Formats: sequence, structure tokens, C-alpha cells
Amino acid sequence: MDKEEIKNYIPHREPFLLVDKVLEFDPYSRILAVKTFSAEEEFFKGHFPGYPVVPGVLLVEALAQAAAILIAASLIKDENAKDPEGCYLMGLDKVKFRKVVNPEDEIQLHAEIVRLRSKIVTFKSSAYVSDSKVAEANFMATFY
Repeated sequence: MDKEEIKNYIPHREPFLLVDKVLEFDPYSRILAVKTFSAEEEFFKGHFPGYPVVPGVLLVEALAQAAAILIAASLIKDENAKDPEGCYLMGLDKVKFRKVVNPEDEIQLHAEIVRLRSKIVTFKSSAYVSDSKVAEANFMATFY
């Protein structure tokens, strides 16, 4: 799934669309997506001068967007489900940053549905660069 197809599932657009491509998608189960932050991104000028590092908050947002794509695409592809109008983050838990992420690193975004009940969904997610876990977070979201 490329960026144009991703735009069918979430409302985010550049410069805040933080998923470049979906590599794997199992409806109502899991997703694997990727994001690479260019060294030319404006925020690197201030985070941090001389030693650019991808802000942790953007890693969390990228994970949340991958999770939103997972639930939205699952519902849209499900003949028995109503297409969602939006997916909204309700909470974060167990957020951890384990390693620094540099410009041009390809970040693998893994998210899986832990629980789906009514219109509330819980996700477990983690971000990797190569084989090293760089971040993780649990999310709770709702969709309409």
C-alpha cells in the first residue's frame, strides 16, 4: 500500500502523514508499515543542532497512524462493517524510547490489535530500525 492508497484510510496529509508505505496488512490483526525521515526535515534544525535526532513524539505519532490504518482498512474491507468516518486516539500507555533514531533511518512500524470491543480498539505497537527496537507504545482509540 503506497501513500496514495494510505490516504484512503486516514485523514493525515503532508507534512503530517508519517507512514510512507504499508508492507504487510492482516485485517483485524496486524500491520507492518515504514517511515523514513529525510535529513532535510525542518524540525532537524532544532532537534538537535549538529546532532539531528527523530523526536520521540513523531515516532509515537507514526505508530498511531499505522494503527489507525490497520483498523480503518480492516473495517472498510469488511463487507459486514460500516466504513469508519474517523479514528481518534483516546490514550497512550507504556510508551518507551529505547534507542536514538537518525535521519534517513528506515523505521519499521509494527502494530497489532489486542482488543476490539464495540467502537473501542486497543493496540500494541513497536518501532524498529534494522533489528533493534527503538520505541514501543500501547494505544486506545475509538472510531465512528
